[in-house]
Amino acid sequence: MQSESVPVDELPALLGRLRAARRAKRLTQQEVAEQLGVSRTTLVAIESGNRPLRFEELTDLAAVYERSVDQLLRPAPVPDDFVARFKASCAQALENDRVESGVGLLQELADDYQEVERVAGAALPRPSPPEASIRGLDPVEAAESLAASERNRLGLGDGPVLELRKLLEADAGLRIFALDLPVGVAGLYISSPVLGACVAMNANHSLERQRWSLAHEYAHFLAHRSQPEVTLRGDRQRASARERFAETFAENFLMPAAGLKRRFHMMSQARADGPTPTDLHHLADLFQVSYEALARRLKSVGLIRRNAWKKLSDAGALADVQQWPTPASQPADTELLPRRFRYLAVEAWIGGEITEGQAARLLRVDRTNARLIAVKLSQEAPDDRVDLLAEVGPGLRRPVAEGAHHAVH
Repeated sequence: MQSESVPVDELPALLGRLRAARRAKRLTQQEVAEQLGVSRTTLVAIESGNRPLRFEELTDLAAVYERSVDQLLRPAPVPDDFVARFKASCAQALENDRVESGVGLLQELADDYQEVERVAGAALPRPSPPEASIRGLDPVEAAESLAASERNRLGLGDGPVLELRKLLEADAGLRIFALDLPVGVAGLYISSPVLGACVAMNANHSLERQRWSLAHEYAHFLAHRSQPEVTLRGDRQRASARERFAETFAENFLMPAAGLKRRFHMMSQARADGPTPTDLHHLADLFQVSYEALARRLKSVGLIRRNAWKKLSDAGALADVQQWPTPASQPADTELLPRRFRYLAVEAWIGGEITEGQAARLLRVDRTNARLIAVKLSQEAPDDRVDLLAEVGPGLRRPVAEGAHHAVH
């Protein structure tokens, strides 16, 4: 008996996703056709909608593209081709296969986020400020002004910015992920009409470096919204005007001059000879920035003289001072997915909108760990959220009617 074909009303989004998945795997139509055991003309006809697509063929294509069937059958619009956009903007950076893979993963995760919101009926409002116009302005002055404006808009005062990732996700609508990127890559930024503004920070960097990268990418979101960006760790003196703008924004946003000066003067008054390197380590810890970034900022706002800054920022001095007793650094943020993403995935699972297998795939874990995540989120959740623990435990599973979903387990 001939197998059933995919319904026509599901084809438009599906065909676009099939083409996007093939391009993401960097496969030609001929290569895919050979893996499926069909002619290239057959695959061309399938991708163009001129030939019915049978469900077993869809399953085979999903396996080739390392996607689940339910991913390919999502009704949401086909996401932008992130790799193509990054290559058009910063092709040299994508010559590194790990960077290109990171860009591809960022697109997949952002697409998953959109799907979680769709099934949960909880689209993320995007309270984004309008794009700032800085054309023709001095990049340093423009960055200083914009950082002050953003801190005021967000009600941050002149103190340290706490929980920066949560702040930018909640109050700017950014979708932030922690990816395994090469050590020389600080972050990725892209804004998509379909998927919104997406940022990847390096999961292998320290928390201080991650926070700096987030502030840097936020600057690009504010002023260079449509241009994808691969941020590399490099020589600040040779940076482009765009990168000088983003770096200046980051230091002003994370270490506002007024708040930094007030706290520095308090430390100065406590010691006859002024602050020691240990004091500055405490100040760096307060603002959750690196010691070197703090020393550089203190010099730029005129709080330490040139010769003192040279001593404090000298590589040997920094190495020595790292051995002194200082507050323990916070661990790096290695959580791949935003917390809101995880909450919505678990709630959609508990509510029967997706299967346990689909929830596990969205959370990028196996089923056992998906249940553990549900328990952990329940224990952390405020009282007014769904009681996930009661729904998932003690058996850690609530049965879901899987027949209503396009899941393959």
